[in-house]
Amino acid sequence: MEKAKILIVEDEVKIARVLKLELEFEGYSVRCVHDGLDALEQIRSSSWNLILLDVMLPGLTGIEVLRRLRANDQETPVILLTARDSIPDKVSGLDQGANDYITKPFQIEELLARIRVCLRTGKPVRSAEEEGILQAADLTVNEKTRDVRRGASEIELTPREFDLLVFLLNHKNQVLNREQILNGVWGYDYYGDTNVVDVYIRYLRKKVDSEFDFALIHTARGVGYSIKEPSS
Repeated sequence: MEKAKILIVEDEVKIARVLKLELEFEGYSVRCVHDGLDALEQIRSSSWNLILLDVMLPGLTGIEVLRRLRANDQETPVILLTARDSIPDKVSGLDQGANDYITKPFQIEELLARIRVCLRTGKPVRSAEEEGILQAADLTVNEKTRDVRRGASEIELTPREFDLLVFLLNHKNQVLNREQILNGVWGYDYYGDTNVVDVYIRYLRKKVDSEFDFALIHTARGVGYSIKEPSS
């Protein structure tokens, strides 16, 4: 049976570490992030069975992360981690679609029980492919929403640039010649100049690669182009 995937969003690193150890001991697959922007990136790039979401976060508050999550996803269970006296946060969180909340400090046994209850009615995890999500290193493309991100940066693409990027990602680590790219992106009935591929690769590189630490789009001289992840 596949492990349930839990995302912990908690800015206090020590608390996040303890929660991760406890949940992994219980058999869950766990990832931790420590601010609201990283939380959104993880939510957009992966499918989760449950999210533990602290209310007070740097970057974006937990309530804002929840609001953005619920704009597209009504199913993933969310348990808010709140301060003892934060009644407004609890009310706001429940109004925004949180499934439950627990106040700090709490006993781990109570949290585990609340997690079990939420997971009984939670959604199954879908693979990235089923979610329509393509990835290469820190580049993430959602084919359904047409959302393109590199790290925490949102990238705006034209429809043709988007189609080209998706085609390259669907053939990640493969060198594609101009004819293959033309047929896959422009269609078999395209009779224009093949240099259009070079032009759009240049456009795409400017947006996807030029402002970042390493390039993903590579040229195989005399052959064509590819998207490759950096070797570790």
